[in-house]
Amino acid sequence: MRATTIHAPFDMRVEDVPDPVIQEPTDVVLRVLRACICGSDLWAYRGESARQPGQRIGHEFLGVVEAAGSEVTGFAAGDLVVAPFVWSDGTCEYCAEGLQTSCPRGGFWGSVGSDGGQGEAVRVPFADGTLVKLPAEAAGDDRLLTALLALSDVLGTGHHAALGAGVTKGSTVAVVGDGAVGLCGVLAAKRLGAERIIALGRHTARTDIARAFGATDVVAERGEAAEAAVRELTGGQGAHGVIEAVGTEQSMRTAVAIARDGGSIGYVGVPHGSGTGLDLSVMFDRNIALRGGVAPVRAYIPELLPDVLSGAIDPSPVFDLTVDLAGVPAGYKAMDERTALKVLVKP
Repeated sequence: MRATTIHAPFDMRVEDVPDPVIQEPTDVVLRVLRACICGSDLWAYRGESARQPGQRIGHEFLGVVEAAGSEVTGFAAGDLVVAPFVWSDGTCEYCAEGLQTSCPRGGFWGSVGSDGGQGEAVRVPFADGTLVKLPAEAAGDDRLLTALLALSDVLGTGHHAALGAGVTKGSTVAVVGDGAVGLCGVLAAKRLGAERIIALGRHTARTDIARAFGATDVVAERGEAAEAAVRELTGGQGAHGVIEAVGTEQSMRTAVAIARDGGSIGYVGVPHGSGTGLDLSVMFDRNIALRGGVAPVRAYIPELLPDVLSGAIDPSPVFDLTVDLAGVPAGYKAMDERTALKVLVKP
């Protein structure tokens, strides 16, 4: 089959690789219908996170089961399914608690020795604990299929951030980051009942999506100017909840600065850089809570799926460029140069 591999910074290739096969009785082999490029993939693309030459890449995908191992009970050939961005066994204490990202037998797609989502097919370990079945008729609806793909990562991650930020009905929420996760954080905050949502971003195409998703205000400034703008919009107090969806030192500093005393920060931006931007004495004095981390999206898919199917929420606008498998390297370049927000891949 064909799959995307990374060989060095800025060196993405689509190559012939061995077809996936059932290795354990709990596996399925899945034919990929939709995949995408994540903003976190760009850290490997830029050489800021290490990869072995030829390593697979991609962790967001959905598709059709082609074969199932003898111990798989929940899926059969022909089923349409979505995969969260980690696999998990579904039986450990962490899985039972809804923290599948800490499953001792779990793992990330594209890790050494595993398949990546940006290819024609994937071997899925622990299928019963990992995959979620989708309605078969969704396969014939291109827009819906694209919206459902967001369940594999960005929609659930935005939801995780909103929960970490303590979003409640009638609250004021600020969102730091105008990438796909930040935009899905806007969508999640609106879904949870936030009355006012302040989106921080400078790119009009992205902030237009933020407004469509429910943002009531947009702040284009950065740093201290952004802090002052949010304070002005909130009567000097700041936001009850702040979603941090970038992961840099500056973005975390901004999140702390624009949080209301007694507020919460939900952080899901993958940390990168030399510092965290956290001053614990400031957070202590102002009673600011910090919650978040790697989103256990497998726990959230059953809750979010009905709203995507009904059209109550539609994250599909975050995908603004579509490529075939051969176009994946160009898709990385487009996202790196910020000419694309999030690239959809149709193998």
